[in-house]
Amino acid sequence: METSSSGQPIWKRALLKLSGESLAGDKGFGIDPQVVAYLANEVAQVHQAGVEVAVVVGGGNIVRGGAFAQNGMNQAAADQMGMLATLINSLALQDAIEHLGIDTRVQSALTIQSVAEPFIRRRAIRHLEKGRIVILAAGIGNPYFTTDTAAALRAVELGAGALLKGTNVDGVYDRDPNVYPDAVKYESLSYHDALTKKLRVMDLTAFTLCMERDMEIVVFDIREAGNAKRVVMGAPIGTRVKNL
Repeated sequence: METSSSGQPIWKRALLKLSGESLAGDKGFGIDPQVVAYLANEVAQVHQAGVEVAVVVGGGNIVRGGAFAQNGMNQAAADQMGMLATLINSLALQDAIEHLGIDTRVQSALTIQSVAEPFIRRRAIRHLEKGRIVILAAGIGNPYFTTDTAAALRAVELGAGALLKGTNVDGVYDRDPNVYPDAVKYESLSYHDALTKKLRVMDLTAFTLCMERDMEIVVFDIREAGNAKRVVMGAPIGTRVKNL
């Protein structure tokens, strides 16, 4: 990954994808206020570095639609519950960011006017241009699509320079590092190599969209304080996926 020699971020605009599970912390379920405050600070640091930042948050800490569907629930209903869970997480993150003094807007792909704006691409871009952080909730508003796909789509729609995927591992490995101590981390990957090696960077729909639109993906460990800012400043951390 190139490092900015000017002390400026390497992207003007970026989309940060956070899993719902990241908001639960060690609790594994629900929302841990201390963890949300930590994540808000990570997002704020990216914003303060001069990057226009949008955020997509999952809902797996509250509802995992896939798990519900596997236990007999209608897939569409389960996914709609998951979309509502992302809205709860988005409101929690908005509150924590605004406690840091940064204007924030939640836009939802589901129409819930009393708590969030509807997602309108031009309005979201205008918020970003005005220095506001935009949190994008409810996926793409349709069942059968993951929040990974929502993140990829919104990154493309908003003209982001990169999709930053904050995870609980420090990059993409050739196999599960939690199972295999000798797993090898990739510093960079082409889309083609990631596909042929069957590396699960994102779900296939999201990954294909990024590949077709040449949307750079950076996978990094969000649990290490300051990592989100280091990524946008070009520090050599995580794994970078792009056309090589």
